[in-house]
Amino acid sequence: MPIPVLRKAPEVPVPSGPQPPQKVHWGRTYVSITGKNGKGEEIILTNFHDARWPDIIMMPGATGLDAPPFEIHSDDSPNLDGGMFRDARAVAREIMIPLYLHGIDRRTVKQLKSQLVSALNPKKGFCVLKFIEGDAVPRYLKCYYKSGMEGSEAEDQSGFTWKKFGIQLTAFDPYFYSDDVQVAEWSFGTGEAFLHPTSFFPLHLNAGIVLGSAIDVSNPGDVEAWPRWELTGPIKGFKFTSPEIEKPDGSKTTYTFGITADGSGTDIVPAGRVLTIDTRPGFKSLRDDQNTNYWPLLDDSPQLWFLPEGDSQCTVDIVPGSSNAKVRLTFQPRYEGY
Repeated sequence: MPIPVLRKAPEVPVPSGPQPPQKVHWGRTYVSITGKNGKGEEIILTNFHDARWPDIIMMPGATGLDAPPFEIHSDDSPNLDGGMFRDARAVAREIMIPLYLHGIDRRTVKQLKSQLVSALNPKKGFCVLKFIEGDAVPRYLKCYYKSGMEGSEAEDQSGFTWKKFGIQLTAFDPYFYSDDVQVAEWSFGTGEAFLHPTSFFPLHLNAGIVLGSAIDVSNPGDVEAWPRWELTGPIKGFKFTSPEIEKPDGSKTTYTFGITADGSGTDIVPAGRVLTIDTRPGFKSLRDDQNTNYWPLLDDSPQLWFLPEGDSQCTVDIVPGSSNAKVRLTFQPRYEGY
């Protein structure tokens, strides 16, 4: 009887084209709300698998949490059809979140309702909506309660141990913020080698050097971010020049602000003082740690500029008074959605 011959199965050729995407495990979205200017008790809205009852649960159907709304500005011509785009701006974001309050008895559902009403009261400050997706990166949105908790005793809205609400919130700043505050720092030392500003942070520079090189800055957000500068004296003068900013017509320009050094050599920011320059809209100010207002000292036509999204270069010119001078840059990235 012939012995069977075992033959190797033919190899299946591996396709050389694009491979299909692989499924990535992604956890549930975490959502919470904290009232009293973000300093109150954090109320978690997504404890779907938590055995602890009573609880407040976010139901399906929330709206207003993705792209911010925009207001479009245009010009009309009496002799041409249509119009011409002029500008656009993001406006206040309107949000609706459906909530289900589940109690084990009448007393607990009333406690949940009282807790939520107190947290949302706009007279006690804004609320902070916190979102954490499966990538564990938090996003924050500041908003004010508007309506939705007036209550209804309809059969499908309320029961002896439960209650439904659709809370209406307004976020006047429509962008989400992250915990990731970007920081860069320049310090002025004595007798140390000069390090090029694009190398790394923090930077140690020789005393008396005017720093005027381009500084690489990376803004990981979806939109522009407004920087906050801290200048520790003694500093005789400074000037900050923005990256090239593209205007709506496609042209590019730069913006500057600063205080020119006095010819007498006087320190504008005295030794030990810290001047904080906050460029954020609604917060724009130049004050030191003793609340001295530096705004009147600014050079003519100052423009407290922003950092565009992505990679860019700004210019920092500092005339330090001694080796103790420091300059610190911080900013908080902003995102169009969570």
